Amino acid sequence: MRLIPKDVESLWTLFTAPTIWALHFLVCYVTAAVFCAKAGAPPFSFEAMRLALCAVTLVALSGIVLSAYLAWRQWGFGSGDPPHDEPTRKDRLLFQGFATLLLAGLSFVAVIFVAVPLAFIEACQP
Repeated sequence: MRLIPKDVESLWTLFTAPTIWALHFLVCYVTAAVFCAKAGAPPFSFEAMRLALCAVTLVALSGIVLSAYLAWRQWGFGSGDPPHDEPTRKDRLLFQGFATLLLAGLSFVAVIFVAVPLAFIEACQP
């Protein structure tokens, strides 16, 4: 029994991981910018903001891992070696699964790079 049906895999799955990364990027940088712009009277501490952004990062990474799993499943769990260049529906789906898997890996690394400053910045810089 599958938790997520196979018909979920479409061309839209190709954009899922980069979209999650872009949203994560916006949330992190907008939150930090607004917090630091209101440094005189923020409604919560810098540590609270950092923990909230860490939670957002974990949610984003989880979504990307799910996207990668769906892509790996669409690719046939790695059973078909690239290139998938035959003009058949099967090769198109295998190529799309492989491309989505690569984009998910890139997006995973990009989310980590966006989150790295959370570990090093201790307060807003003037």
